[in-house]
Amino acid sequence: MTYSAGTNTISAMTRADLNEVAAVHLRAYPDFFLSRLGLPFLRCLYEEILNDPSGIVLVCRHNLKLQGFAAGTTEPRGFYGRLLLRRWHRFALASVLPVLRNPAIVPRLLNAFRKTKDEPDDGCGLFMSLGVDPQIQARGIGAALAHAFLAECRSRGLSSVHLTTDRFENDRVNRFHSKVGFTISRVITTPQGREMNDYRIELT
Repeated sequence: MTYSAGTNTISAMTRADLNEVAAVHLRAYPDFFLSRLGLPFLRCLYEEILNDPSGIVLVCRHNLKLQGFAAGTTEPRGFYGRLLLRRWHRFALASVLPVLRNPAIVPRLLNAFRKTKDEPDDGCGLFMSLGVDPQIQARGIGAALAHAFLAECRSRGLSSVHLTTDRFENDRVNRFHSKVGFTISRVITTPQGREMNDYRIELT
């Protein structure tokens, strides 16, 4: 799949893109939980999304420079559990140093791998991650990636896509998803007490 977005090209991620994708994630979300797990963990995560038959990872390039990415799955129910079952040893190795530095992250890490057990009905994909290099944000790259991701989900036969993001102190991200076309379907409270907006968009 290849999508044009002005002078940019959006295409499927390859293994050669993994280091750049993980690095963009770190730059785009330096204070988020997954970023605190470090570059090796992020690289492992996106590689396993790429390896999964249900995985979708798109990258946006301009003159060969990777500017952003979008990732998700067409089969979210139990998705993280499948990744862990298949490559538990890789995730364990990638998590050793972060856990040693901060053992308190263990419950949240384990919960992250369990969180897709209550996913929506069949036919609804999960938009897991969208990252754009901070130096080139606000240029429409995120929206182009989001629309390309939704187009790919539609081409794979999905009827809808959902995602979750923080409800409070997250105005820019919430505005972005609303502008793309997502609407809030419910509000979820995590075991850590965070309120999350669960967005959904119909593709039909």
